[in-house]
Amino acid sequence: MKTQTNDNMKCATALGGLREVLDPELSLNVVDLGLIYQLNFEERSKEILVIMTLSTPFCPMGDSIVNSVKNNLTAGFPGYDVQVSLTFDPPWSYQMITKEGLNFLNR
Repeated sequence: MKTQTNDNMKCATALGGLREVLDPELSLNVVDLGLIYQLNFEERSKEILVIMTLSTPFCPMGDSIVNSVKNNLTAGFPGYDVQVSLTFDPPWSYQMITKEGLNFLNR
């Protein structure tokens, strides 16, 4: 699934950093899992707005994953305030995993 954004260059940098944020149960990063739906960068207010999902609404590690996303982006973009919103629309499915993620899971 391709992440929607209003700034392709900053989004590429952010996604590179978010590849360090792992789902603890699968040991696969949130980008290759397809959990990051949207990253918008608001220059005037110095905010990063993240819309993401979890593999299930009842994910026991959900708070940890969301906090890791926020901390990673805060470290990668000093001076920006990071706002993370969870959505389950559309619900996550295995079809959202990238080719690289599937290769990782199938080894």
